[in-house]
Amino acid sequence: MTQIDRPQNIRLGIVLMMIGLALFTGGEAVVKTLADKYDITQVVWSRYVFHALVTFALFYRSGIFQLAKTSRPWLHVSRSALMLIATSLFFFALRYLPLADAVAIHFIAPILITAFSIPILKEQVGWRRWAAILVGFIGAMIIIRPGGGGTHWAALLPLGSAICYAIYQILTRIASKTDSTQTSLFWTSVFGVGVTSLFVPFVWITPTLTEWVLMMGLGGMYGIGHYLLIRGLEMAPASRLSPFLYTQIIWATLFGVIFFGQFPDMITIGGAAVVIASGLYIWWRETKAAGEPTKD
Repeated sequence: MTQIDRPQNIRLGIVLMMIGLALFTGGEAVVKTLADKYDITQVVWSRYVFHALVTFALFYRSGIFQLAKTSRPWLHVSRSALMLIATSLFFFALRYLPLADAVAIHFIAPILITAFSIPILKEQVGWRRWAAILVGFIGAMIIIRPGGGGTHWAALLPLGSAICYAIYQILTRIASKTDSTQTSLFWTSVFGVGVTSLFVPFVWITPTLTEWVLMMGLGGMYGIGHYLLIRGLEMAPASRLSPFLYTQIIWATLFGVIFFGQFPDMITIGGAAVVIASGLYIWWRETKAAGEPTKD
């Protein structure tokens, strides 16, 4: 496969990523609005259907159906199933949890990706990053507060979502060795549309015009958000963009206050700070280790 030389613009890449994350959070705010009336299956279906339409609109000139060709279809089926489960768990959590709380717990995912890369990708991780993984998990437990009685049971759902999402990302790394990003997006979209379409007739509630607009906006925000993240990664190295993933909690807090009147308490803020600090440390160590022959 011929490598394409693309112009690099780190600042623009950062801006595109931050806008993409804002769109993701806007989509999550729509999910929280729709979840009060609709079964999560229908909400997930609308996310996938309209996301797929946006994806096809963005990539159809590239011969998107040719992108379905892969030598490892079961790998893509597995990663797509994990993404569907992760999405469903997270959307279900938004029915019960404040937006910022759910996003903060889900931030354990980048830490879990490092942990899971050891048994699956056979990567070596030294004691410093293991310590950071442990600290990040403690941060998530601070937010969840198991047994403390102050947190809804649904706080476990974004944790489950993060586990599925982390394994999905590991499988995506494996798939990226032979298939393009567009191929991975194609399989994820088609699988999600196909599976949810089988079950949505059993829970279907006909939306009003306003709710149709919200559902289309949900899929549109996720579709455009994914596109902006891809473009951002084309313009700047992932190592430069990774720290800005955590700006999503700023958007989540802002949208939670504006649209739902929900502000995270100090325990949640403290736990989120621990998770973010752990994730940033892991990112720094991995970036540093990339230029070192020794294990850290």
